[in-house]
Order: sequence, then C-alpha cells, then structure tokens
Amino acid sequence: MPPKKVQVVLIDDNDKIVGYKEKFAAHKVPVPLHRAISIVIFNKDKNQILITQRAKTKPTWPLFWSNTVCSHPYDGESYQEAADRRIFEEAGFRTKLTEKFRFVYEAVMDNNVWGEHEYDVVFTGIYEGKVNPDPNEIADYRWIEVQDLKKDLKEDPDKYTPWFRIILEKFEV
Repeated sequence: MPPKKVQVVLIDDNDKIVGYKEKFAAHKVPVPLHRAISIVIFNKDKNQILITQRAKTKPTWPLFWSNTVCSHPYDGESYQEAADRRIFEEAGFRTKLTEKFRFVYEAVMDNNVWGEHEYDVVFTGIYEGKVNPDPNEIADYRWIEVQDLKKDLKEDPDKYTPWFRIILEKFEV
C-alpha cells in the first residue's frame, strides 16, 4: 500500500539516503538528487518499444512521450521491487524485468519551476499482450519500431522526455 503522502528518497552521489521529500516538492527547482526507475518494454523480437505519453496532469513533462514507465521507489523498497510494482500500476500488466544500467541526469523544464535530478535505474522487459494504462499516469501509448523511434527522436527530440532520450542513446538496438 502506498504511503498517504508519497515521498521520494533523497540520496547523495553514492546512492546513500540523506532524507525524504514529498514527491511534488522534490520536483520543484532546485531539484534534489533522488532515486528513480525507468522501464523499457520491448516486443519479443526486440524490434519494437512500448512508449507512453505522460498524462496531461503530470507537473513534469506532461503529454511528452517517454519510456513505458517512469517512477520512484518508496522508502524501504528496492529498485527491483519498485519496477515490478509500477509496471502493473501504470501499464496494467506484469512481466519479468531485468536491470540494465544506472545513470544520473538533471533536467529543468522551460518554465524553470519543475525539473528532475535523478539517480535512474533502468529496467527492460519483454511483453506482447493487452496494455491497460492508468489514465492518471498515461495519456496514450503505442508500439513503435526501434529504428522509427530513433529517426523520430532525431527529427523531433522535443516531444520526448529528457531521460528517455538519454536511455535510448545507451541502448545498442
């Protein structure tokens, strides 16, 4: 069961906990470094990625396209546990998820009010089936050929979240 007031886990550069902050407050500039997860779901042939459009009500990058799921672990929850929980809560399905890499990034929205500063642990999984997205998290979704996504990213990068652009650069697909 989620905490009544969701808090993100604040960390230092070595992923050691230094405190906690309410989720929305933690995303106002200046944004403190905090834990995050990103999930990328491929089809069985690994030639398509399930991308999602962030809900309009999200304060950070609303209606931008991104990886399948992005979220934060709760206090006391491992990155793996958070990924397993959030894939079902946001996308409405379960699949085996494997950690692929970790990275730190910072990004500030054009309004200079909201931003990100995350220690992001990236997971991948394989899935082909019904997607049942939570409308509070996902406005739209689609399967897209990896090569088409990379081409679109070059032609129109500003419609994608900054962390997703970094994640795609790191994948050798």
